[in-house]
Amino acid sequence: MQKTVLSVRELQKEDIDLITDYWLVSDPEFLQGMGVDMNKVPGRDKWKEMLSEQLNQSYNEKKSYCIIWQMDNIPIGHSNINKIIFGEQAYMHLHIWNADTRKKGFGIAFMKMTLPWFFEKYKLKKLYCEPYALNPAPNKILEKTGFKFIKEYITTPGWLNFEQPVNLWMMSDDRFKKIK
Repeated sequence: MQKTVLSVRELQKEDIDLITDYWLVSDPEFLQGMGVDMNKVPGRDKWKEMLSEQLNQSYNEKKSYCIIWQMDNIPIGHSNINKIIFGEQAYMHLHIWNADTRKKGFGIAFMKMTLPWFFEKYKLKKLYCEPYALNPAPNKILEKTGFKFIKEYITTPGWLNFEQPVNLWMMSDDRFKKIK
C-alpha cells in the first residue's frame, strides 16, 4: 500500500477554478454548516477577480493570501489568511474541498505545513482563527495543532458569514516557534 504524500504550496493560476468551484458547487448545507450565508456568496467572475488579484501583489499588498493543500500532488483544499496587518496579525480559514477527503485526519498535518508560510511571509506576531462554534472539525484541528482557545462569542466573522457563535483561537509567534 502506497503512503499518501501531503504537501502545501502557494496559490497558482490553475487553482482559481478549483477554489471558485468549491464555493459555487459545494452542497449548500455543508457551506451553511461552516457558517456561510448563501446570499453573500459572489458569482464566478468575482471569485476569479479576487483570487487573481493575489497572484500579482507583493506580500504586504495582499488582502488575502492562500496556501493550497495537496494530496499526492493533487490540490484538495486550501488555507488562507485575511484581515492582514503585515508584521502584526491575520485571521486564518481552513477548507478541504471534497467530502471524500474530509475527516481523514489530514487537517493537523496540513496546518503544521501551512503555519510557517503565514508566520514567515507575513512576519506575524499573532494568527487568529474564528471557526463557527457548531462546526467541530476546525475547532479540533486548531486545538490539536497548538492554538490557544481565547473565548466563544457571537459575531459575523467574515464577509461571507451570517451572525453566529464562534470560537476564537490564537497562535502567537512564540507558541508557533515551540511547535514547529
